[in-house]
Amino acid sequence: MAAYAPMIERGDFSEPIVRPVYAWAVFALTVGLLLSDYMSRQTLNAVFPYLKGAWGLTDAKLGSLSSVVALMVGVLTVPLSILADRWGRVRSITLMVGLWSLATLGCAISTNYGELLAARAFVGIGEAAYGSVGIAVVLSIFPARLRSTLTSAFMAGGAFGSVLGVALGGVVATRFGWRWSFGAMAGFGLVLMLVYAAVVTEKRLTRQRPAVGEGEKHGKNGARIGLRALVAGLFSSRSVVFAYVGSGFHLFVATALFAWMPSYLNRYYAMAPGKAALAAAGLVLVTGVGMIACGIVTDRVSRVVAARKWLAAIIYCVISFVALGVAFQLPAGSRQLALIGVGMFFCAGACGPSGAMVARLTPATIHASAFATLTLINNFLGLAPAAVVTGLVADRIGLLGALQLVPVLSLVGAAFFMLGSRHYLKDIRRLDALHQCAAA
Repeated sequence: MAAYAPMIERGDFSEPIVRPVYAWAVFALTVGLLLSDYMSRQTLNAVFPYLKGAWGLTDAKLGSLSSVVALMVGVLTVPLSILADRWGRVRSITLMVGLWSLATLGCAISTNYGELLAARAFVGIGEAAYGSVGIAVVLSIFPARLRSTLTSAFMAGGAFGSVLGVALGGVVATRFGWRWSFGAMAGFGLVLMLVYAAVVTEKRLTRQRPAVGEGEKHGKNGARIGLRALVAGLFSSRSVVFAYVGSGFHLFVATALFAWMPSYLNRYYAMAPGKAALAAAGLVLVTGVGMIACGIVTDRVSRVVAARKWLAAIIYCVISFVALGVAFQLPAGSRQLALIGVGMFFCAGACGPSGAMVARLTPATIHASAFATLTLINNFLGLAPAAVVTGLVADRIGLLGALQLVPVLSLVGAAFFMLGSRHYLKDIRRLDALHQCAAA
């Protein structure tokens, strides 16, 4: 049995949740803020047709309005996450929500492309570190046995926020105009910020952490670790690097579809903008459900043999590639929509496995920074370029032609996950040996 010990996930599976009502309230509010984050980010996609008609913007410019947010997130997520660990996570979260909500309000009052682009950049600055800091707060007050479930549920909140942002944004834009779509998202964020600040405090979280065990200690150590040790821990093995990169490439597909599906349905199915936004929101909802389902399945199949996480991620990417690749070769109709639904169910399915791989392959003392690094690479390889690159290609060969090429990135992600799986067991044995030496 000793030979297989490195393949078993560590963690106390009998550890109880202390003060569960408060812990779940913090989780709900933190996910609620993530919903606000993505609603503010993705409501733009619902108003693409209105902006194109009002200002005569090209698809490339429309894509840049979406991509600038992810670009700011990618550039700033790591430094702002480190600052949040030092300054205080709760205060940092409150400041972030206030900034992205006010910036979204700025989108509502912008009068030209340049002003809207600047406002969207500030939305990205506000949202930059929320993903890593928010999940760090949640994981710090729950036992380790729930870590994979909480991570996948938290990340799926982004998809559900995208659904709400696109759906509500489309409805509001149809009835009151596109500016009110941004205004509604800004108001929702500001209200949630006030509730969060009243309920969640560092003092209350501190009372929660000692019973959980390692959470508080990990957070403090992660904040004080030296730069050289931090970088070494974040890139400690080939497999963790492949996990970062594979995750980034596979998210290119989901992000491109989130951004352009309303416009695709508007142009190729002759749907009104509001109806197209609602239909696209339904497909994004399918992605969110798929993320959670894939995470649950991955936890079950890899409970004993941890390396199966990699196989699960590869399978999800391949299914997405095949379904979407076939779908966009078919004529518009019910069969195409059904296959798009299948592809979108699996297109972000590797998020849960990727997060679990990163958590297993990096020291617990730097998990917040590890998730920030994962977010950084996700943004640079997937979230930031997806909308604008797809828009640039669409300007040359049409939106359908661009979407026919997008699924290839799922296959690229699968290739990196396959490379990571080849090194995983060797890396785990080496890291476990180092862990045992350090503990001795």
